[in-house]
Amino acid sequence: MASDTGSNMDREMILADFQACTGIDNIAEAITLLELNNWDLVAAINGVIPQENGILQSNFTNEGSQTSPFGENSQAAATVPTAPTAPSSRAASSSPPSSSSSAFCPIIPSRQIVERQPRMLNFHIEYRTRSVEVVLEEASTVGDIKKILETELQVPVSKMQLKGWKSGDVSDSTVLRSLHLPKNNSLYVLTPDIAPSATTSQSSSVQQETLNQSYLLIISNREAQREYSLNFPATRTIQEVKRNISDLTNIPVRHQQWDGWPASASDDSMTLASSGISYPCHHLSVCRRSYPATALEPTEECTDVHMVSDSEGDDFEDASEFGVDESEIFGMGSSSCRKSPMMPENSENEGDALLHFTAEFSSRYGDCHPVFYIGSLEAASHEAFYGKARDRKLLAIYLHNDDSVLSNVFCSQMMCAESIVSYLSQNFITWAWDVTKEANKARLLTMCTRHFGSVVAQTIRTYKTDQFPLLLIVMGKRTSNEVLNVIQGNTTVDELMMRLMGAMEIFTAQQQEDIRDEDEREAREMVKREQDEAYRLSLEADRKKREAQEREEAEQVRQERIRKEQEEEREAIRLSLEQALPPEPKEEGGEPVSKLRIRTPSGEFLERRFLGSCKLQVLFDFVASKGYPSDEFKLLTTFPRRNITQLDPAWTLLEAKLFPQETLFLEAKE
Repeated sequence: MASDTGSNMDREMILADFQACTGIDNIAEAITLLELNNWDLVAAINGVIPQENGILQSNFTNEGSQTSPFGENSQAAATVPTAPTAPSSRAASSSPPSSSSSAFCPIIPSRQIVERQPRMLNFHIEYRTRSVEVVLEEASTVGDIKKILETELQVPVSKMQLKGWKSGDVSDSTVLRSLHLPKNNSLYVLTPDIAPSATTSQSSSVQQETLNQSYLLIISNREAQREYSLNFPATRTIQEVKRNISDLTNIPVRHQQWDGWPASASDDSMTLASSGISYPCHHLSVCRRSYPATALEPTEECTDVHMVSDSEGDDFEDASEFGVDESEIFGMGSSSCRKSPMMPENSENEGDALLHFTAEFSSRYGDCHPVFYIGSLEAASHEAFYGKARDRKLLAIYLHNDDSVLSNVFCSQMMCAESIVSYLSQNFITWAWDVTKEANKARLLTMCTRHFGSVVAQTIRTYKTDQFPLLLIVMGKRTSNEVLNVIQGNTTVDELMMRLMGAMEIFTAQQQEDIRDEDEREAREMVKREQDEAYRLSLEADRKKREAQEREEAEQVRQERIRKEQEEEREAIRLSLEQALPPEPKEEGGEPVSKLRIRTPSGEFLERRFLGSCKLQVLFDFVASKGYPSDEFKLLTTFPRRNITQLDPAWTLLEAKLFPQETLFLEAKE
């Protein structure tokens, strides 16, 4: 373990010396060039710096006129010429080696030392149908750009709005250096107070129609003998196309050699619409650029490599402006300066370990960093993958290793960049782990095997220490989780953002499909619920109908029983009245007899003889015995019309003047 740490420290010092001597600020490019020369510093410097004024010779004999950079007794001395390109701040400020310097720092002759040239920024500015190229020092202001545009476009500065800044709207007094811009930038001008002419409107509509087109790029990978058919919108830049091809072919942008781009496509920041490629289909080919094993001649290819790396390495340039110490960038700070490791070695609780990780990350790199999920990897996976389809997110697993030279750069420049922090917070669940300690790494591999399978764990095992930190992008699927991308530490902010956006495109397509499936499933379940509810309501209606019918039948039975009981009661009353009637007198008897003829409502006649001394109650009982009770019917005389039922039942027929004979009729009471 100690030998690995010592080896890492040697490489860190070689990397720092190589960058200080060559002015290459792109960490990834510097490491690549050193690896091509097996980390031989002398060979790497000879391969990068043009050999016009001198060659770094390992067998150069010191005759007393030169001071050997290797020490007093060394047999080798070196003279390193200064590169013709503008040196970085680190190269410009380098001083002669002292006793406290690193193991190697070549002496640059005074006649070759040049002052640092100001950093120049390129701006491609579009206004309606015109485009203007502006080159300014980074010490200039936004107002200086507008003054140049006023001359070129004949538009007053007061009516000009310059848009396209990554940091949002800026004022005219803003210094370009404070915006930390890359070398190549694209902006556009708006003039809301100036109405465009009809011709301009037509041109703008044609231009807008062109920007809405899509190009089919058929790209042949000459190394792998494969061909890719890719659709790109017209607004996509050449640089973005190259980065996408880097993801497909694993050929870094700086090592790509292209055939097929038209001569007009001279700048990688140009859009496909303005590059001059064929529409709707254009053929291209790409392969990996080859480098000499011992030296890199200053050919056109080498110039092209530096041109690409300049646009990519701007994020690493002048790191001191971001408040990051050089020793922190290169990972050269001694371990004694760190207050504590990122994560305890044998923490029993994953949540406590991640709390410690977050606190230590904030103390080292500041509070502007992604919000790390506090909890187990299983809980983070459930949070990201197993909710509603619309609420699901990608899982970003950040793996930190303090023994890697790239860790500090990646954390301070990438993980703490506002654009990356914002994008991760909106679209990802970010979970972190520290693999510096072997126990923590073994625990991570166990968790990954359990949740993602042995392939992911084996993938992590294959990465070496100097390839860390890693950012694993994991997407949840129906059957198993899938690792979409593994982003290594030797990247830039733009490449990192492009890879995150590429993963989001894949995830969004899968998410839309999951949303459709979920909506269809919910629609089917809704139809089933509605059918079940309709069936339940139908059963309820049938039950209520059956109960109502049963109640009606029961009521009918009850009414029928009451009617029968009433009839039986009436019949019993009638029989008792009939039996209680006095016998009908004979006509020849000595007592006066009254003969009464009674007409019923049905038209029948009831005839009977009564004694004149018989009470009216007997007449009423007789009529009731025939089924016409006095409480329902009234007994009337014909002429004069009298209601006999209203008379006193104790009167005799003689008193009621129903003698010797009378015809009566029955009428139902109202």
